[in-house]
Amino acid sequence: MCGRFAITLPPDAMVQMFDATPANDLPDVPNYNVCPTNSIFTVVSGDGVRHLGPMRWGFIPHWYKKPNDGPLLINARAETVAEKPAFRAACRERRCLIPASGFYEWTKDDEDNRLPWYITREDGSPLVFAGVWQDWERDGEAFTTCAIVTTEASGPMTEIHHRMPVTVRPDDWGLWLGEEGKGAAVLMKQAPADGFEFHRVDRKVNSNRAKGPDLIEPID
Repeated sequence: MCGRFAITLPPDAMVQMFDATPANDLPDVPNYNVCPTNSIFTVVSGDGVRHLGPMRWGFIPHWYKKPNDGPLLINARAETVAEKPAFRAACRERRCLIPASGFYEWTKDDEDNRLPWYITREDGSPLVFAGVWQDWERDGEAFTTCAIVTTEASGPMTEIHHRMPVTVRPDDWGLWLGEEGKGAAVLMKQAPADGFEFHRVDRKVNSNRAKGPDLIEPID
């Protein structure tokens, strides 16, 4: 599961990192509380060029008659993404990268309160999630939509949640984007148990209206 994340990288840094051409309508940054249905940064590849542009987080299958005609598909399970009717074509033909600075997960205390945690890389480098995407259009509405691919959590991460996003290393970006032919399925696996760190953050991030850098600050 990945239901919230943060992105603090400037667009110029993402352009350089991915060697991508930027769109004109990129989302605002920093955003410390990226929520489903928000416009998020994504990278796709076509005709030998990578493109950094916005997509709506929340995959809309082609048979939906309106955006809310069914469940909000923010995640796609790595174990079934190639077979699920909603995702199987996108998994073969429309994969993207989704940059993030960190993401949130929740545990519960004895009183059933939701306690948020912020997860990042130990070395401070950006996270790059595996994603799938699709264009959707109906009755004058049109969106380019995406979902984050998730897999089983590993190592200490299992103390927080049993799922986590599939993260793609720089050496594998081309394979996931289809620049190096077939074989991207091998990337949909657990991340190494090491390399991640996490800390508790204030419960105000439980609200999708919360904003500001203090959302990712550790609390005692």
